[in-house]
Formats: sequence, structure tokens, C-alpha cells
Amino acid sequence: MTQATGSPVEDWVPPAFPAAIEMKGRLVTVSPLRERAFGELWDAFSADDGSMWTYMGYGPFPTRASMDELTAGWLSTSDPLFFTFDVEGRAQGWGSLLRIEPQHGVIEIGHLALGPSLRQTAAATEAMYLLIGYVFGLGYRRCEWKCDSLNRPSRRAAERLGFTYEGTFRQHMVYKGRNRDTSWYSITDTEWPTLSLAVEKWLDPSNFDEGGRQRRRLAEIRIGGS
Repeated sequence: MTQATGSPVEDWVPPAFPAAIEMKGRLVTVSPLRERAFGELWDAFSADDGSMWTYMGYGPFPTRASMDELTAGWLSTSDPLFFTFDVEGRAQGWGSLLRIEPQHGVIEIGHLALGPSLRQTAAATEAMYLLIGYVFGLGYRRCEWKCDSLNRPSRRAAERLGFTYEGTFRQHMVYKGRNRDTSWYSITDTEWPTLSLAVEKWLDPSNFDEGGRQRRRLAEIRIGGS
């Protein structure tokens, strides 16, 4: 009996494991997590009212020492592999590459925590562009984004960048004593060239007026193709 199978992945060579490298953009630098950034991160996050931690598995932190205790444990991990998002030389947020599976060519972007001054800025978009570009530049086939299905800002951010919604895993996990249904998103290697070009056009200085306001939204550029 003939059975349906997936298309062949010819000449597949699993990509290298990602490294803790620095990625420099025009507006932001994505840097390997370093202990010297802990104070800057504390300052950046302290400007928030605490709601940024609602959908995270940790936080809010009552003291800097309690945050440092968590982040210090990340300095030696390779999965998740943590980076900071630095603007004008100061760390304004963190994020990671995790659930790294070179044998399948899959990486997830997660643990995203942005201080208020970084949120909804061109620098934040560029940070995501640099991370996703690094994933596909290594030769991975799929980049994932997952979040609590109730986390509307995260869902909007994924969709804005061009991630495709794939469904919701019901009762996926328990955290902070609450149920979490998890929304799954992805970008594949065949989609990224077109999506990355749209982000590059959006980030171009000509797309912003003298007050720093965007002339065209990223979704408009992606749909319009120019």
C-alpha cells in the first residue's frame, strides 16, 4: 500500500548551534548577556508598573538581587541562549533563542522582556530582525514564537513581523498557578527572504518623518511588496 509522506529534504545538513555573538544594527545592538548589564536591565525594567511580567514565568522582582539571582543562572546556559538589547550602549531588554533543535532545523525566540523605553520602537523591531536573521543565516528551517493566548501584545508583535499563526495548544502548561493556552506562530526559511526585505524597508530612515513617526506600517509594506 502506498502511503503519503512528506517532501524530501535533500542534502540536509543540520546547522550549527547558535553562538553568543554580538549583532549590530543601526538602532540597536543585540549582545550576549553579561553580568555588567544587570544594573542597566534593572533600571530599564523598574520604569514598568509590573504588568510586563504578567505572562512571563517569572517576575515581577521585588529587589534587584532577586532579579540578578535569576539572570546569573542564564550566563552559563546555551539553551536558552540569552541576549540583551542595547540602545545607546545601555541594555534596555533581553530575549533568548531556545528549544534549539539543529537536527530538525528549528529554533524558538522567547523570554522577550522589553523595558518601557524600548517597547513599540524601531529599535525593538530591529532587534527581532537581527535575531530572526541570525537564525536563518545559520541555516535553520523554522523559527517559532509562542505566547499565552491571552497575551495580545505578544500576538500582535508576532503577526506584525509576519509570523504565521498555527493554532492554540489548550491547557498547555501551568504557571504562576494559572492555566496557559499557548498560541503557536512560525516563520520558515522560504518565507524569511520576503519578510526580511519588508522589515528592511520599514526600518529605512526614509520611512520616518522628522518627528520619528512611521510613514508606512510594516504590514502595508509587506502586503504592498514595495
